[in-house]
Amino acid sequence: MRVIIAEDSLFVREGLVRLLTALGHEVVGTAPQAGQVLPLVARHQPDVAVLDVKLPPTFRDEGLRLAAAIRTRHTNVAALVLSQYVEHSYATKLLDGTTAKVGYLLKQNVPNAKMLDDVLHRLTAGGTAVDPDVVAALLQRPGHEPLADLTGRERDVLALMAEGLSDQGIADRLTVAVSTVVTHTGKIFRKLGIESPASNRRVSAVLKYLAGSRP
Repeated sequence: MRVIIAEDSLFVREGLVRLLTALGHEVVGTAPQAGQVLPLVARHQPDVAVLDVKLPPTFRDEGLRLAAAIRTRHTNVAALVLSQYVEHSYATKLLDGTTAKVGYLLKQNVPNAKMLDDVLHRLTAGGTAVDPDVVAALLQRPGHEPLADLTGRERDVLALMAEGLSDQGIADRLTVAVSTVVTHTGKIFRKLGIESPASNRRVSAVLKYLAGSRP
């Protein structure tokens, strides 16, 4: 897999280069500043761009804006935004335009190389990844009374949907049949009053609901 890394910290950037190289990926370019990223993507056409959420010059949301630009201009390139902030608005903003090939993870929640490798493969295959802590924060926000109507297992399925797992991925995680997951998702959408979205919009629909904005 060909990768571009955008990270202003030298130590973090070089650490990612070594880690990804050890996993067998080819790091074709690195950028410490936001303005260098899109030219690198255009030149190298990587499989995925790994982006810090806050980059020079403003250290605000450059990573999110770069991810959106990459997915618009280079639809074959996945974008993974890494952050230190449990900020659900970042995730919902990132997934507002498209949920295909985009991810938002907290740096402190990547426990090992295999987890990062699995996420990169999920994204390049067209999937989505949202950090579990961001999803948990959304589930704990007040103002979502219909969530109280969900069973414990339905809340588990809802959380895993929000993380970006497919029905098969949820079934594997919960050790149940895919048909059971499909039944749960149907009940969840009915209880929450969400019109069942197309599979490629499911993550966005769930996150928008949890963030307080109906899809």
